[in-house]
Order: sequence, then C-alpha cells, then structure tokens
Amino acid sequence: MSHDQTDRQDPRAQFRNPDEQRGQTQSHPGSTAEMPDRPDHGERSYAGSERLAGKRAIITGGDSGIGRAVAIAFAREGADVLIAYLPAEEDDARETAKLVTEAGRRAVTVAGDIRSEEHCRSLVQRAVDELGGLDILVNNAAFQMAQDGGITDISTEQFDRVLKTNLYAMFWLCKAAVPHLRPGSTIINTASIQAYQPSPQLLDYATTKAGIVAFTKALAENLAGQGIRVNAVAPGPIWTPLIPATMPQEQVESFGADTPLGRAGQPAELAPAYVFFASQESSYVTGEVLGVTGGKPLA
Repeated sequence: MSHDQTDRQDPRAQFRNPDEQRGQTQSHPGSTAEMPDRPDHGERSYAGSERLAGKRAIITGGDSGIGRAVAIAFAREGADVLIAYLPAEEDDARETAKLVTEAGRRAVTVAGDIRSEEHCRSLVQRAVDELGGLDILVNNAAFQMAQDGGITDISTEQFDRVLKTNLYAMFWLCKAAVPHLRPGSTIINTASIQAYQPSPQLLDYATTKAGIVAFTKALAENLAGQGIRVNAVAPGPIWTPLIPATMPQEQVESFGADTPLGRAGQPAELAPAYVFFASQESSYVTGEVLGVTGGKPLA
C-alpha cells in the first residue's frame, strides 16, 4: 500500500466491503486464516512515530481483529505488548506476536480464559515480571453469540459466559492492574455501538457493553486522583473473525451495509483511537467514549 493511516482518503471507498462474505461462517472463536477475505489490521499501512515509546501494555483478545490492529499500532509506536488470548486462538496469536517483534518490540503471549479471576491476576503479574511494569491496559476481549429468538433463545450458560468474559474479566483485570499503574498510565475498554443501539439478537452482549460504558465513566472518576485515565472506544460493525463465527449467514452477508458510510469498518481503522487514548496527547481526556462507527450515532 502506498499510503498510511495519516493520508487523506475517501472514507466511503478507503476499504471495500468484503467480496466473499457469503459462506464465511465458521465455529467460535473464529480464525483469521480461515477468512477468505481477511481483515486489514494495518500490517502494511500503520506508520508509527514513537508516541508510546517505552510503554508496556496488556491487550486482551490481542490475537486477531481489533486486538491485533491495536497490538501492531502500539508496537510501531514503541510499546512492548502482552497478548492475551484463548488457547484455540494460538495460530492467530503467534502471527500477532510476529508482527510485534518485527516492529522491534517485545511480545509476550499468554493463552488462557479470562473468565477465571486467577488467570486475570496472572496476566497482570506476567506483564509486570516480563515487561518490567505496566502502563496500558486494553480490555478488548469479548464474547457474543447472536440468537434470532432473543431472550427466549439465550441460555443461562450463554448469559453467564458473556457476562464473565465481557464484564467480570474487565473488573478483575482493572482491580489487579491498578496497584501497578503509575500516574500517566491508562486503561482503555472496548465498548460498542450496541451499548447505545442494542440489537434484540445480541441482548446479553449489548447489556455488557452498556455496562462497560458505565464502568468506564465510574472508574475514570475513581482513578483520576491517582493520575490514571480511563476511556473507552465504541466500535460499530467491524470485520473480524468474531462476525462469521457468531452471526447467522444472512447477517454476515449484509454486515455493515446499514452505516452512513455504507460499509463495514476494518480493524486498522480502530487502532488510532486506542493509540490516542494511550498516548500523552489525550492527557486531559478521561471518562470518555469515542465512537468509531461509520457514522452510526452513539445515542
């Protein structure tokens, strides 16, 4: 690619909708390698400028999708990264780690399930021990599974998994991380357009994303006195392995078409928002939610 993330482009045509969304369903958690039309994570386009030089970051769900794009951007901005992921995502995690090390930064990969409080605590300790400290926590990992029947099709087991992955883990990770964070450190949570425009098929997922917004604002006020900032990014429809792995085929085929820009977003388009919140440039910003939605309003 001849351009980077700073070049002027037409946002309607900067990325095309995947040509082969048909027939792309796969089993959870999904694999980037199995997608006929792979997402763009900024592998060839993200250009860093040392905005995070010397920082140490944890990124949950860092193996693929938005997490991979953030890991690439953080590394190219000068940060070392711990990538947390499910054991089934090992291949994707190795590829992300390779991209981090190619940027000249350290990559620590840790497989496990963040539904375990003990595992969440261990992730923080691994970062402190192997990276020498912690400056940035990105709570990005999430679970969703669309159910056409809404509440009547959502089992207690699914509801429990969604809440444990999306809310409990964020709470456990933040609680474990705060004692290690110095003034100037940041926490960045991944919310969603679903917090503001919930879909009946994603009732449980939308509930957790609304909770993330409230948690972000409350924690930001809680930690402001310690000089720790807390913000959230709220993606709209973003083309990642989670989509064909958790949504019905008919929704995959039309994914992102209802946005004002007329297309799904790519993970590469999310990364600059996380870099902004992680960097000193957002020093007077805390408790905010930044929508990256293709024009869908956060309302």
